[in-house]
Amino acid sequence: MSDKNKKTTTRTTLSNTRNIGIMAHIDAGKTTVTERILYYTGRVYRIGEVDDGTTTMDWMVQEQERGITITAASTTCSWKDHHINIIDTPGHIDFTVEVERSLRVLDGAVAVFCAVGGVEPQSETVWRQADKYEIPRIAFINKMDRTGADFFKTVEMMGERLGASVVPLQIPIGSAEQFKGIVDLISMKGQLWDEGSLGAVIHETDIPSEMEQMAQEYREHMISIIAESDDELADKYLTGVEFTPEEIKNGLRQAVVNDNVVPVLCGTALKNKGVQPLLDAIISYLPAPTDVKPVVGINPKTEEEEPRPADKDAPFCALAFKIITDPHVGKLTYLRIYSGILNKGDTVYNSKSEKFERIGRLMQMHANKREEHQSVAAGDIVAAIGLKDLSTGDTICDPKAPIALETMEFPLPVMAVSVEPRSQSDIDKLNLALSKLAEEDPTFKIHQDPDTGQTLLSGMGELHLEIIVDRLVREFNVSANVGSPEVAYRETLVKTVKAEGRFVRQSGGKGQFGHVVIEVTPLEKGSGFEFIDETKGGVIPKEYIPAVEKGIQNAMNTGTLAGYPVVDVGIRLLDGSFHQVDSSEMAFSIAGSMAFREAAKKAGSVLLEPVMAVEVIVPDEYLGKVIGDLNSRRAHIKDTVAHVKSRIQVIEVEVPLSEMFGYVKSLRSLTQGRANYTMEFAHYREVPTSVSETLISNTETAS
Repeated sequence: MSDKNKKTTTRTTLSNTRNIGIMAHIDAGKTTVTERILYYTGRVYRIGEVDDGTTTMDWMVQEQERGITITAASTTCSWKDHHINIIDTPGHIDFTVEVERSLRVLDGAVAVFCAVGGVEPQSETVWRQADKYEIPRIAFINKMDRTGADFFKTVEMMGERLGASVVPLQIPIGSAEQFKGIVDLISMKGQLWDEGSLGAVIHETDIPSEMEQMAQEYREHMISIIAESDDELADKYLTGVEFTPEEIKNGLRQAVVNDNVVPVLCGTALKNKGVQPLLDAIISYLPAPTDVKPVVGINPKTEEEEPRPADKDAPFCALAFKIITDPHVGKLTYLRIYSGILNKGDTVYNSKSEKFERIGRLMQMHANKREEHQSVAAGDIVAAIGLKDLSTGDTICDPKAPIALETMEFPLPVMAVSVEPRSQSDIDKLNLALSKLAEEDPTFKIHQDPDTGQTLLSGMGELHLEIIVDRLVREFNVSANVGSPEVAYRETLVKTVKAEGRFVRQSGGKGQFGHVVIEVTPLEKGSGFEFIDETKGGVIPKEYIPAVEKGIQNAMNTGTLAGYPVVDVGIRLLDGSFHQVDSSEMAFSIAGSMAFREAAKKAGSVLLEPVMAVEVIVPDEYLGKVIGDLNSRRAHIKDTVAHVKSRIQVIEVEVPLSEMFGYVKSLRSLTQGRANYTMEFAHYREVPTSVSETLISNTETAS
């Protein structure tokens, strides 16, 4: 890269910095909103469209072909002397990891809702993710120009389904083809967008006479909510003193930063209406890095908690939240800088791996384009080149002031496919490509089937695995045969039992001796694995206890019923014995494994299958056909909601994942392509006896 493209970061004051994410259900218009933000802030000079595959943020070939966002893309822009870092996240449940790791490092978010669909399933999922990280939010109700658009119904749904304290700052003037502007409840003025200027020019008008009473009522509601979050404003409100626009904005900002309220705006990004007020709201109400609590980590030397304030003068620390393989520069590590300054060429400390790394280059990303910088500071979101041994969730910091930030947790994959290279020359290329893809995506796992020797790829769903395979072919030029998707079944135990494992080997020289007694107990669904050492009096030396636990976990990877991993089990290590000479970690690991297998035989096992929460949106006339098809898939129908105005039915249902392969084709065939659905993992449940017998029989036949 030439010197003219290298920049030293122009320091924007932290109070004028915003780190935000755009999040929503699939097809609510996140990427279109982001495109308009980039256009009106002058970051791009041509508006890209999702349907044309010309958007800035959806840069992957797979995204452009499918018209969906697959990977979270970051960019940066400026608005009214404020610096805004933006991450545009996917809406499809298969790529929920992209939302999870983005929200982990953001200070605020814009939740986009479709004015027709309202609060949809993935809207709820991303909302819960934002709740987990206590992310302050603004809501933007998009697609107000669509037939069936209902701003007020969507606001009501946000309160009911999300439990959000929503405060409309605007109400729409018209809807569907009649939508032409908004009433600003703070200034009590109308705003109409000039279509000839692509929405760049806004005309301020008086409120339409027929809307004056409604506007007054919504303004009163807004002010009453704001007054609840500020004692001084509450006193003025109770005495009937009118708030100034500045007092309203200040009170609203404080309430949003404290995550007490969610301001609601509206518009239609596709028709270039409503984006500038959204930008104003982002800088007015969402927090700066200095407004949120300092990030807290553990000092590995003292093992005590330490805060790191958002301050360039504090010791450097950053979290690696995303890794991608760039064909031009190699491994790109996305970093959120929480404190201090990071310079090109600096040596940093990885507190997880306990290794030192050198920063090669620092990049400000604009989707897949890069702008090189010499240094970055607290509040920045950037990508670094040269960090070889870093994984998603690792902390890098000043070697003189080590700290380990809380890492990230990711959902387990629920589906697998087998993959085999087509030729001998593809073996090495396949292994290299898979390792790079697994490094990028923590929800993508690779393992070998111990019985068949096949390589199995596990992911979050059909689309996720389809994209992985497509990338193998296009990006890495690997030819491979891919098997049909397989469900990630699990096993669990039925009752509490005690078992003994004794491993003794004598071969002339030093032998092997390990002996354990354990109690195995079934746990509640989703509890995972629990190990408790209850041995007394040193019957097993402490240094061998971890080996026992490891041996048990190894045995749990292949259950006794059909070879699937065992979950939701508690282990109590009760007793055992050792030999002064012959005992070793290996011997106790094997003894632990033997004890668990014996316990599993005594306790009895059942198969568990992943069950998906599915929402099907179907026109009235096809409701019967769709419900009949779902019933044939062992579905449990929870609710059916009629939307009279738009003449559609929304079916909420739980269906085993094994019954949902190829469902999109079936649904399109039944409804002439007019229905659609969304699906996300709900929980594991016991497999019916008839299905379980078939699975066990198939496993026995294969072996």
